[in-house]
Amino acid sequence: MQLRYAMTGLVVVLSLAGCQRTAYDYSSNASAGPAPLTAQPVPSVQGGQLPPPTGSSQFPAAPTTTPMPGAQPGAMAANALDITKESMVGSWRVNGSCDMFLTLTNLGSGSRGGTRGCVGELTAMGSWEVAGKQVLLKDRSGNQLGSVYKTADNRFEGQTSTGQSISLSR
Repeated sequence: MQLRYAMTGLVVVLSLAGCQRTAYDYSSNASAGPAPLTAQPVPSVQGGQLPPPTGSSQFPAAPTTTPMPGAQPGAMAANALDITKESMVGSWRVNGSCDMFLTLTNLGSGSRGGTRGCVGELTAMGSWEVAGKQVLLKDRSGNQLGSVYKTADNRFEGQTSTGQSISLSR
């Protein structure tokens, strides 16, 4: 038992021996600090006018979206599968590049929904609803942005009201 107390005491003494005061001592000699650095030469700077931008615009032309041939915005495939509102709830990957979140919280005539990381029309999405075999995607004012229909388990296809194709998957 005595050895146990001796070892404990030895450990305490050794741990306290490693401690030191880390506060700055203001009474020490202030001139003992490091010497200032010498200035380095700087190359001369040149000035002048930049050449005018080439072309008629400094920005590239915006891409155009053309509706799919023979398809109407909101149209669905003849082989669309049945949809339940409950099966839509959760997170969906849109076109493999952004996320869509669908809830059962009521918002106007539909349910609350939204997107993260999407571009274009889908950034304004605020609600959704199931109408027959289609899922209607709407903005926060209730205007339809697009629609999708079920093509396979956990897979939906459709397009926005301007004809941009949409695919949802999980």
